[in-house]
Amino acid sequence: MAVATGRERRDEASLDELDALARSAGLQPAARRIFRRPRPDAATYIGSGAVESFGAELDAIAPVVVLFDHPISAVQQRNLERAWKRPVSDRTELIIDIFSQRARSSEGKLQVELARLEHQASRLVRMWSHLERQRGGIGLRGGPGERQIELDRRMIDDRIRRLRERLHRVERQRATRRRSRSRGQLPQVSLIGYTNAGKSTLFNRLAHAGALTADRLFATLDPLTRRVRLVDTADPNAVLGPEILVSDTVGFVRDLPHGLIAAFRATLEETAEADLLLHVVDADAPDRDEQIAAVNGVLSEIGAADVPQWQVLNKIDRTGLAPGERHDPSGKVLGFAVSALTGSGVADLRRALSAWAVSPSRDPTGDKSSRPRPSDPSAAMAPAAPSKVDSRAAAAPATVTDVAGEDGSVASPIAISQ
Repeated sequence: MAVATGRERRDEASLDELDALARSAGLQPAARRIFRRPRPDAATYIGSGAVESFGAELDAIAPVVVLFDHPISAVQQRNLERAWKRPVSDRTELIIDIFSQRARSSEGKLQVELARLEHQASRLVRMWSHLERQRGGIGLRGGPGERQIELDRRMIDDRIRRLRERLHRVERQRATRRRSRSRGQLPQVSLIGYTNAGKSTLFNRLAHAGALTADRLFATLDPLTRRVRLVDTADPNAVLGPEILVSDTVGFVRDLPHGLIAAFRATLEETAEADLLLHVVDADAPDRDEQIAAVNGVLSEIGAADVPQWQVLNKIDRTGLAPGERHDPSGKVLGFAVSALTGSGVADLRRALSAWAVSPSRDPTGDKSSRPRPSDPSAAMAPAAPSKVDSRAAAAPATVTDVAGEDGSVASPIAISQ
């Protein structure tokens, strides 16, 4: 459900993305509702009249949880749960839950737990109804002591501090791996784009990999980097060709939780350090332009706006677009139209990458010092970290080598009521 305030225009179709997020979390949406108000109600967001009328409808539907498409305060959430006698969550908690389900690496689980605890620390008011102070002093005599909420907040703060220390050690290891890759001077290509645009399917096509693909949001969270030997542009039948590193990254989405973004701060540099970005776009998405703008806004915020970018229109098998390269009037490559599912147009992309990798115009030293560094991590989502090297052979025209992260302790996941 959502609330349109002021002159904002929303219809039930605007909840399509929330519907997809809910299904990704394992829920089955039963109904959609849009409420309209001049401004949000401080106590319940939707107003007491709407709470009462919608409460009767909820009793008939009997959902396990009510989801809001925008953030609601802890007080609003508590009041709605009391009135409707069922769990209420917002978009922030839903996305954190999806990330907790998808994280597989030790680092990814640490990052998600950090985001969960930081979100929880800001909402302790909803966990305790009494909040009375404990008695202090010898024999329960003396001053008022600490409130239960203060004890809980201190425990959470201690856990957050320990998580940040562990993630800081992981950051140093990541920096060491990145310096090692830079010394190798292999061109680095990152696949970026809106979630469910088909990045992992294209990654599998380019790298002959076996990354998980699924028609759902955030099907993959932990990244995967492969060393790929492309075909020789002079002789397409040759096995040998230029080598590049190709990375599959987590997809972007609008309105990512602040805490989740901050927790993934260490991985913001991965996209900014790439030599080339392949911006994968769902050519069949009705809000394609909005998705492109959202991704480009994220790139600007993380300091990757100056990284060369090719736009890859994917899923052309659903649109009827012809495969092939797209150029500007001067002949510069702007992008490609492909179908990662059927392979149509992927050969053109592979040949263009091969030509780019050996082009004199590409800086062979891999010097990225002139690029802006990531600034405010709270404004954007970052791709996640790379994974352990494990050579494996593949048929021409590409050979691949896995690159993955180190093992470590596992943090506890979270889940919303289902």
